[in-house]
Amino acid sequence: MENIDQTQWENLISDDANAVLIDVRTPMEWEEGIQNGALLMNIQNTAKFIHDIESMDKSKIYYVHCRSGGRSFQACMLMQAKGFNTYNLAGGMLSWTGEVVAP
Repeated sequence: MENIDQTQWENLISDDANAVLIDVRTPMEWEEGIQNGALLMNIQNTAKFIHDIESMDKSKIYYVHCRSGGRSFQACMLMQAKGFNTYNLAGGMLSWTGEVVAP
């Protein structure tokens, strides 16, 4: 797991055809706007989050974000403990200046 800024995030994703974006915010926060292609996986429902990642492909790289970077850091740590490669968006959506789309 590595904390990365928006420029690194965008560069890594653009070079990774198999990139998976995971938004770990709540459904209410999700409605405020998302990064294009992001999957909603609410980390506050920890049991469901852990259950859902069990079936995910560990050969892919996961780009995880939340509102400010704290919950996504937790999600990355959980995922890393289960053998996933992850990047955390430092500052989360609060510092995001890129495109935001409706879910």
